[in-house]
Amino acid sequence: MKVLVTGGAGYIGSHLVDHLLSRGDEVFAIDNLSTGNIANIQPHLGQNHFHFLDDTILNENLLDLLVSQVDLVYHLAAIVGVKNVVADPLAAIKTNVTGTEVVLNAAFKYWKKVVLASTSEIYGKSAKIPFHEDDDRVLGPTTVGRWSYSTSKAIDEHFAFAYAAKGLSMAIVRYFNSYGPRLDEKGYGSVVANFARQALKGEPITVHGDGLQSRCFTYIDDTVVGTVLAGEVKAGERSVFNIGSDAETTVQDLALAIKRLSGSRSDIIFVPYRAYYGEGFEDTRRRVPSIDRAREVLGFIPKVKLEEGLMRTIAWCREHYTR
Repeated sequence: MKVLVTGGAGYIGSHLVDHLLSRGDEVFAIDNLSTGNIANIQPHLGQNHFHFLDDTILNENLLDLLVSQVDLVYHLAAIVGVKNVVADPLAAIKTNVTGTEVVLNAAFKYWKKVVLASTSEIYGKSAKIPFHEDDDRVLGPTTVGRWSYSTSKAIDEHFAFAYAAKGLSMAIVRYFNSYGPRLDEKGYGSVVANFARQALKGEPITVHGDGLQSRCFTYIDDTVVGTVLAGEVKAGERSVFNIGSDAETTVQDLALAIKRLSGSRSDIIFVPYRAYYGEGFEDTRRRVPSIDRAREVLGFIPKVKLEEGLMRTIAWCREHYTR
């Protein structure tokens, strides 16, 4: 197949590129490297079946050309990470909403299937656990920039469903705390990256709040498998899927695990949210997906347990964060 991956130099996007190339696909990737990293795809540059473009998905003419040449589009490009969104909500909204509209317009024009990458942020601060794909969304006020990311991705999903109503083949995947090699050491979207960096450098491991907030961490290999299945399984078209692990872990326990597995002597300290995000920040207490739909329709079953995935991730971080 010929496949386009937007955000192809990003953390998840580059792993998806690896997978597609390994099975013989011809891959086109576009990324403006705002949060992506050219090192993530460096081994593929110059290969006959890989084409990289350093550009933005807001370039309508380029997206039109790219989509016209491929069979399938994986749309992962977005402004990601709560910290980035809080810092510049306008850029996040513009990229996530307008960029997705550009991609979907081109896909609709050429009748190409799209897999849209979305997020567990969709559910906001809902207390209904586990999250099912059709559950209500619960958000904070519009005066709190943190919720603009959830809203922008929800609009992306609405766009996708609107095009699906007109006949476009599409599927949506909502990621739950993916982690693994190539995480940004600044931890822009990942508590795992932040804790690993601090542990390996002997810095205090900073847990926000009381540390009892919980998440379900999904190793990158499982994230990629779920994404690819959404692109290939016909029965999954015009639907949305939670792609993640349903094993719940508190952030405090995550910090303890990373400290232990890395052999770090770092202290674990607790800091208020405002020290990192500023005043008025709101967090979600628990975030646990139901993966029943993904299991039954796509055949998705996460396989990598947290401790195994953390060991692999820490090994990569040790090589790249401590140079």
